[in-house]
Amino acid sequence: MTHSEKIIVGMSGGVDSSVSALLLKRQGFEVLGLFMKNWEDDDDDEYCSTRQDLIDCASVADIIGIDLEVVNFAAEYKDRVFSAFLAEYAAGRTPNPDVLCNAEIKFRAFLDHAMKLGAQRIATGHYAKVRKALKDDGTARFELLKAADRSKDQSYFLHRLDQSQLSRVLFPLGELKKTEVRRMAEEAGLPNFAKRDSTGICFIGERPFREFLNRYLPRKPGPMRTPEGRAVGEHIGLSFYTIGQRKGIGLGGIRGAEGEPWYVAAKDVAKNELIVVQGHEHPLLLRRSLEARDLAWVSGETPSPDLRYGAKTRYRQADANCSVTCVGGEPLKVDFDVPQWAVTPGQSVVLYQGELCLGGGVIQ
Repeated sequence: MTHSEKIIVGMSGGVDSSVSALLLKRQGFEVLGLFMKNWEDDDDDEYCSTRQDLIDCASVADIIGIDLEVVNFAAEYKDRVFSAFLAEYAAGRTPNPDVLCNAEIKFRAFLDHAMKLGAQRIATGHYAKVRKALKDDGTARFELLKAADRSKDQSYFLHRLDQSQLSRVLFPLGELKKTEVRRMAEEAGLPNFAKRDSTGICFIGERPFREFLNRYLPRKPGPMRTPEGRAVGEHIGLSFYTIGQRKGIGLGGIRGAEGEPWYVAAKDVAKNELIVVQGHEHPLLLRRSLEARDLAWVSGETPSPDLRYGAKTRYRQADANCSVTCVGGEPLKVDFDVPQWAVTPGQSVVLYQGELCLGGGVIQ
């Protein structure tokens, strides 16, 4: 069975996008692979695996029997994702570049490019699902749902997509478990069936994060203090720390500071002070509510103050029961039933109703 429909698959060289292309090809679609190059500053083999990824992509495309194109979005990436990423860090927040990259590059620049190449839809190797539903007035609404493999679900990173983007995207892995995806790749003879999943931020790869930031942001040392105001050390610059951080603070074995480990609890940007506390359950590390701005509702509708939701304040976290207020305007206020640990400004809070992802915003 063949479809006349042309679908362009964003291929990274990893097993997930490879199997997405394989499945669509088997379903009879006209499939074209597209490899995106998003970073050029120092694309050497030590940390950036672009060259190997492209080789893997080419051999997969060859085995599946599809054409592969390479497109360079490095300028758009720098402009739309990286500059925002640095500005957030400079302001003392901890952004999530994967969320921005999906909204601005993978599902905007790539989607636009795919349409110019004559595709009706695009596909990626994300673990998520899209469902078409009908609204009361009979018009279509596209819903973003959690993947069947909950341990791999990536709807959190996709919550900033809009209805027009969602209407033109396919997630072929939505119903599959990761183990099945690897098995399919192996059975099809794909050379990357056992390739390790990439971790870390796309443009940084596996390199030490501080060392990377150091090139772009100045070190601005200042005091580390307890909430009571006692100086216990010096930080190298607020940008280099994140709320809830334990490793790399440099406070082990300080005189008079024995006992429980130290954690970053807050940043006082005005005074250039890092507030640190002892103990994982210190009250300053727990928040019962948060405010979010820069809201994006993938569902096309704002949440209701009358309903209950589940919220994630970071990826790979169980949904926390909550209610919302100040809906329709900004900021959105989210109140949790149980205090949440290390809620981090700059990260995303994402609302769910069961498996349905509604959208979210940036924690203030």
